[in-house]
This record gives sequence, C-alpha cells and structure tokens, in this order.
Amino acid sequence: MNLAEQFGHIDIYLLDQLVKGRITQDMRILDAGCGSGRNLVYFLRNGYTVFAVDRSEDAIHAVRNLGATLAPGWSDEQARVEAVERMSFAAESFDFVISNAVLHFAEDKAHFLQMIEELWRVLAPGGMMFIRLASSIGIEDRIKPLGNQRYLLPDGSTRFLMDEEMMLETTAALKGTLFEPIKTVNVAGQRCMSTWCLKKPVT
Repeated sequence: MNLAEQFGHIDIYLLDQLVKGRITQDMRILDAGCGSGRNLVYFLRNGYTVFAVDRSEDAIHAVRNLGATLAPGWSDEQARVEAVERMSFAAESFDFVISNAVLHFAEDKAHFLQMIEELWRVLAPGGMMFIRLASSIGIEDRIKPLGNQRYLLPDGSTRFLMDEEMMLETTAALKGTLFEPIKTVNVAGQRCMSTWCLKKPVT
C-alpha cells in the first residue's frame, strides 16, 4: 500500500497532529464539514471511531461509500447531512473535532459564532479541536473589506477572515487553551491559511 492509499489527501497539519500522538484509536472523532472525506481515509482504514457531517448530500454519499469500503462495522448514521451550526449529536460526544476549511465560509460574525459554539458543544471536556481556516494574517494590506467581516482575497475568492486577535479572544471566551501556537501559511500572497488548535477544559 502506498502513502496515498494509506492516508488519502489528508491535510498536512492534521497529519502532524496524528504523528504527534494527539489522535488515538480510543477517541471519538468528528469531521465537521467533511467534504468527500479527504481527511478520513487513514482513520477509517485503521479502526478509529469516526463521524462526519456536511451540508452536501453528495459529500455525505461519498463519505458513506468510503466508510462502507474501508471500515468494518461502518454505519451510515455516522455520516449525516447537517449544517455545522445545527448538528444532531449530543453534547460532549467527541474527543477530537476537525474543522478543515469550513469556518471561513461563515456569512458573518453571528454565523461564525453559531458554528464555533456548536463545535464546542459537541466536544467533550479535555477534548481537542483542530481548525484550519483562511485568515487575514500576513495579507492585511492585500484584502478588500466587503462588510460583515467578509473580504475579497487576492485570489479572487471571498471569505470570512479572522485575525490572530480574534482567534485569541474567541479561545478565551470559550475558556479554552491553545495546544499549538497559531500557525499561518502565506500561499504566494494570494491567501493565508491558519491552523488554530484549541483544547476544552476538563471542568
């Protein structure tokens, strides 16, 4: 089996968390905004307990097929057509929550807060949340404000953008802590992607 078969097209920064031993097989994992399951191949193939949501029926159909192919005992109930801000899971259901390239699609700050609070609701005490999202960090002078905290990026896309101050304020408001420093990659001056990793307090 080659690396692509083993890991799929997993986000390199999520793979970093796996290599560091932060994601273990005894954890319940949620990919919120899973798309077609690019970050789930390794977990499904290796017996992790995985759940996923996405607004797209086609995306969830793809994830269900992936689960049925790779994971013995897979149930289609593990992948659900749901919005991130309105999930049907019980509170404190997951030990590790993935939000990869999702939150920057927020319509405005209120929508962003709905999503982040729902992700936090389903995260168990002591659990970790891995977030990758577009940010304004490093391209502040190259983005055009459109209102509602949405911006036109140099690559022509429009995104809801956070800066480091907002990430830290949100972390504090949730009473969370960072388990990794905030890291940002500047993609040829066209967009910036930040990794924001939060841990929920035990009490």
